[in-house]
Amino acid sequence: MPLVKVHILKGRMPQEIDVLLDTIHEVVVESFGVPPRDRYQILQEHEALHFRALDTGLDIARTEKFILLEITSRPRSRDAKVVFYSNLTRALQARCDVPPSDVMVSLHINSDEDWSFGMGSAQFLTGEL
Repeated sequence: MPLVKVHILKGRMPQEIDVLLDTIHEVVVESFGVPPRDRYQILQEHEALHFRALDTGLDIARTEKFILLEITSRPRSRDAKVVFYSNLTRALQARCDVPPSDVMVSLHINSDEDWSFGMGSAQFLTGEL
């Protein structure tokens, strides 16, 4: 937790995807203080015909390197979110050559009772986590 869904256009090499997912996870760990083994990622590759991402009228240029992250998480502070956005774009540019203009994030906040990590238990509620 958090659960990170990564949407990209098809065409990246497997090694590029590994670095991309590792980079995103490292920033989540660093910015939100989650344990390194707290890694839940889903990558979805889309055909260009099926993936549209404009700029909400902000004149932000998009390229074929565009990444959309959907992150479902317990509540995070405003400061932690702002730091995450900044750390994420900086790391993706440095390690994956993805410009900040090609990174979009949507956070979906939920609460402790919304998570079960298996075994039919709500681990945040039972105190297991």
